[in-house]
Amino acid sequence: QVQLVESGGGLVQAGGSLRLSCAASGVTYAMGWFRKDREFVAAITWSGGNKYYADSVKDRFTISRDNAKATMYLQMNSLRPEDTATYYCAAARALSGSASRTSSAYDYWGQGTQVAVSS
Repeated sequence: QVQLVESGGGLVQAGGSLRLSCAASGVTYAMGWFRKDREFVAAITWSGGNKYYADSVKDRFTISRDNAKATMYLQMNSLRPEDTATYYCAAARALSGSASRTSSAYDYWGQGTQVAVSS
């Protein structure tokens, strides 16, 4: 069983930035970020070569990963009040050539980190 631990959430003013991290205790393949009721935010393949974003965050958020550190990141810029939510990281245990936008495709979930954006 792989454990995922998110960090980096907090309170920020609109227009500000935050960087979320998700540390994994073991090997994971595709990984993703979700928020609220499992709303898709971004996903990345194991190699990092393919990245996917929700339209609402495209051009503002950047997903990345460092497999040597078993850590995934979400750089969030130009934050808006509507980005306020608990953000969850997720990981798949099987290798795939893509990274799903669907929460049910992921096997492991973190406990979440809270992001609050004030107007």
